[in-house]
Amino acid sequence: MNQYFADFHIHIGRTFTGKPVKITGAKSLTFTNIIRHARNEKGLDIIGIIDCHSPEVIMEIEGLMEEGSVTEHRDGGLQYGDLTIIPGSELEIYDENCQGPIHVLCFFPSISIMREFSGWLSGHLKNITLSSQRIYASGRMLQEKVKELNGLFIPAHVFTPFKSLFGKGVQRTLAEVLDPDLIDAVELGLSADTGMADQIGELHRYTFLTNSDAHSLKKIAREYQILAIEQPTFEEIRMALAGKGNRRVQANYGLDPLLGKYHQTVCSECFTPFDEEKGECPKCHHHKFIKGVADRISELKSAGEIPVNRPPYIHQVPLEFIPGLGPKMLEKLLNHFGTEMAILHHVPLIELSRVVPEKTASLIGRARKGELSLKAGGGGKYGKIADS
Repeated sequence: MNQYFADFHIHIGRTFTGKPVKITGAKSLTFTNIIRHARNEKGLDIIGIIDCHSPEVIMEIEGLMEEGSVTEHRDGGLQYGDLTIIPGSELEIYDENCQGPIHVLCFFPSISIMREFSGWLSGHLKNITLSSQRIYASGRMLQEKVKELNGLFIPAHVFTPFKSLFGKGVQRTLAEVLDPDLIDAVELGLSADTGMADQIGELHRYTFLTNSDAHSLKKIAREYQILAIEQPTFEEIRMALAGKGNRRVQANYGLDPLLGKYHQTVCSECFTPFDEEKGECPKCHHHKFIKGVADRISELKSAGEIPVNRPPYIHQVPLEFIPGLGPKMLEKLLNHFGTEMAILHHVPLIELSRVVPEKTASLIGRARKGELSLKAGGGGKYGKIADS
């Protein structure tokens, strides 16, 4: 099997004409900019681009195909040189079966099928041009449509406090909302890892994905996975998620959950760590809080026997989290070593220290080994590296 770096959750901020898609996404996040950045600077092999249901995004992709810079593989997926693109859509479920809203990811093998899905969606959305819109259909109906079109269905960032399957504090099981048999994988989100998620028994059957949910170019590949597959196509990815034919997710690379925005429970006013039992912020005496992912998983814990065949979950510290490593220094590193994947995984520390200060190279080395001290995030604020 061959190994491929993959990040399946990247948003589009604007169309090629400048119209908004993901309103909170950067204006530089056009389809064309994403594929160039993901291949040339991040060093990814496979990306899933969300928001491809937007009609102008489809037009942009078809334009790139007409000029020959993007092609389609017969086994599914779009090719931009040696980068494979999986067209996808993030949608929001809020039906009679759930206490939503809940975000889910839908992926399809070709742009023609995505165009068909977009046409179907237009009858169930208020605004087909925008990302992450509420779909006026049940979650199970959406699952059935995705499967009818030979797609993949994946619940997104399942533990975050807002817009996720388990984050709201009301739903306690996946089966309350979705058909468990029509789910291809589960995306963990930035504030949880495999060990945390496997405390919930009904998730043991699913492959876990670690994706960036990027809202800017620099956030691409802050989380990713290595796939062991024969070639980077849609059908090979489907087999990897199902663990068939020796295809698999070989390793997950994600933030240490402490660095995630919602790891610990904090006061909603001043973001001080909050003890629910005491019911009052020790700093500002506010009584409202934002429940952290760690506490939410503790509430849902039901585990039983933990799966023995999970791939390793490697706590990854993105370069942008390294203290003192600013944009100019990152540009210098990229000019010397090519891509972030190379810097994070392959370049010897002695080579790094010839380009950046030894202190910075040392921090990158300690990040590789998981030796950095971390301060937990919560309430929408990322954690931090305490070392400096």
